[in-house]
Parts: sequence; C-alpha cells; structure tokens
Amino acid sequence: MGAISGLFGFANGFSPAGIFNALVPKDGDVAIERNVAFGTDPRQKLDIYRPANDETGLPVIYFGYGGGWEAGDKDEYSFVGRAFAARGYVTVIADYRLVPDVVYPDFVTDNALAVQWSAETIGSYGGDPNRMVLMGHSAGAYNIMMLALDPQFGVDLTKIRAVVGLSGPYDFYPFDVPQSQNAFGDFPHPEQTQPVNLVSEGLPPVFLGHGEDDETVYLRNSVALAERMTASGTDVSLKIYDGGNHADTLVSLARPLRWRYSVLDDVLAFLERHING
Repeated sequence: MGAISGLFGFANGFSPAGIFNALVPKDGDVAIERNVAFGTDPRQKLDIYRPANDETGLPVIYFGYGGGWEAGDKDEYSFVGRAFAARGYVTVIADYRLVPDVVYPDFVTDNALAVQWSAETIGSYGGDPNRMVLMGHSAGAYNIMMLALDPQFGVDLTKIRAVVGLSGPYDFYPFDVPQSQNAFGDFPHPEQTQPVNLVSEGLPPVFLGHGEDDETVYLRNSVALAERMTASGTDVSLKIYDGGNHADTLVSLARPLRWRYSVLDDVLAFLERHING
C-alpha cells in the first residue's frame, strides 16, 4: 500500500487539517451540537451537524476522519459536516481513541459504538436511523469499511443504506510502514484486518473515490476492493480522479475547492440514488 502517514498526521496544535478548516469558508444555515458523549472515555465524543430549519426524518451520514489511526480531531472537519448538513443530511463526526493508547480493533470498535449511538439517538436530532450512510476518508474510510464488512463490530446493516470510502486503505498487508505496524502489527490474525478479505454478499451499495496519483494510499486499494465487491454482486461505483492526490478527495468537499474535483457532487448523486431514490 505504501505509506499510510495519513493526511494531516501531526499533533493537533499544528495540524494542517485544523489550519485548513480554520481558513476555508464554510456552508451556512447549519445547526451544530458539539461534544455529545457516546461513551465514557474522553475521546468518545461526537459532533452533530444538521440543517438549521429543524426538519425531521433526514438521512444521516456518519463520517470517519483519517490520520493514520494516530492523529485527528473532529473539530478539524467541520467543513465536511457543514457541507453535507447544508444539503439535507444530518452528519455525525466522532472522535475515537488513537494509537498508541489503543491498537486494532479498539479504534474501529469506538466507531462502531458511535454508529450504534447514532442509530439509537439520531432521531432526536432530526435524523432517520433507517437511512444511514457510513462515509470516511483515508484511515477513516478503513474504519467505516470494516464496520460494513466485519460482523464482529455489530453494526446493523439493515439501517445502512450506503457506504462511501474516499482514498481508503483496504489491502495493505504486510504492514510495511510505522503507522500500520503500530496499529496492527501485534494482531494475531493480520489477514482478518484487511477489507479485501472480508467482502461478502448482501452488502449495501458502495461508492469508492480515489485520486489517481495518491502516493499515501495507493489507488490499487480501491481498485482491489471494487473488484472483490463486483465479484460478490455488490453495487459498487469506483470513481478515479485524474491527477488527484491523497488530500484531494477530502479538501474538494470544502467550498473553495469544489471546482478542482467533483467529489461532493459525485457522492451526493450516489446518495440520491440510494438514499432518496
């Protein structure tokens, strides 16, 4: 897979994601509930973005952010939450415990707990728990893909209408960089950590977006997963962004950069077919 340094993998005080989020203009008419606890650990908190008009029965996006499983903060991704909330989606972005405090599968388990909380509670925030989307970028795409593919995490797929993975690592064993070694190196069954090995029948529709020139998580990760899913009968759409790098599938969701790549429009069109269609 090559390096999984993860986009924005720095300490929070100097995070490029935080700087980017602070500088870019964001979508308005959005209400935000911050720091809602979904567990007992200080990292087990989430933010909820929703349209400001108090409409109910809206589809729900659970967005997982990346950072090589060792960095990241939900506050740095408000541009993502606002982008989808402004278009009628209740959007949940959760923090989760990070390496080295935990290793696999604990950071995925935290995301599962946040999704379970959302399924049980999001109706109080205008969301429809039976129309949920799992979405993520980079290591966050890995996390949400594992929730969809591995039954051990307990996600009720009858509530998941679609899965969206952007620039995700899905086929990266053997572990050859510090991030993957630190997160997965001690797991006794490494092949079970790889999404490409867990594809089965009966999955929700999947959208995979990846930059052609991604040198952090190579394009072949999405290609391999798409091939396995196609063989299993899954409705999978693979979009390759010409010349795109690892960051492009994320930063193109922000208002000033949507002209560069059509990621937001592509995801919204996919969701319209499978969530509202």
